[in-house]
Amino acid sequence: MAEEIITHSSEETVQWGREFAKRLKPPVLVLLTGDLGTGKTTLTKGLVSGLGAANENDVTSPTFTLVHVYGKQAEVFHADLYRIETFHDFETLGLEDMFGVPAVAILEWSEKFPLPSPWPVLRVRLEHLGGDTRRISVLDPP
Repeated sequence: MAEEIITHSSEETVQWGREFAKRLKPPVLVLLTGDLGTGKTTLTKGLVSGLGAANENDVTSPTFTLVHVYGKQAEVFHADLYRIETFHDFETLGLEDMFGVPAVAILEWSEKFPLPSPWPVLRVRLEHLGGDTRRISVLDPP
């Protein structure tokens, strides 16, 4: 059964991500979907800071670098698959390395993720409802 939350600002989205992060137990793959501007990176700021891996202000979109790794003890991988067009593109990311140790992996544009996950999967959809309002749907609640 899906879980839904409505947020009315980026601050609320970050705060909800911080709270939701308390429910994440590595290893887990968090698959984010949603159109451009729906708040995937904003939500990730809350998730990463809630996991204690980095300050939310240090979390940025990996659109051009493609993968960021946060934290030392408990690693959090944050990848953006927006620019991935072929399996070869995906292979060049080196994401198979992230499955080597229990971690939290957050993938934006996860519909482009071409592999079955060896970890439990949590799917989260973000929708723009106008202005700063977003609907966050957790499709596989932990």
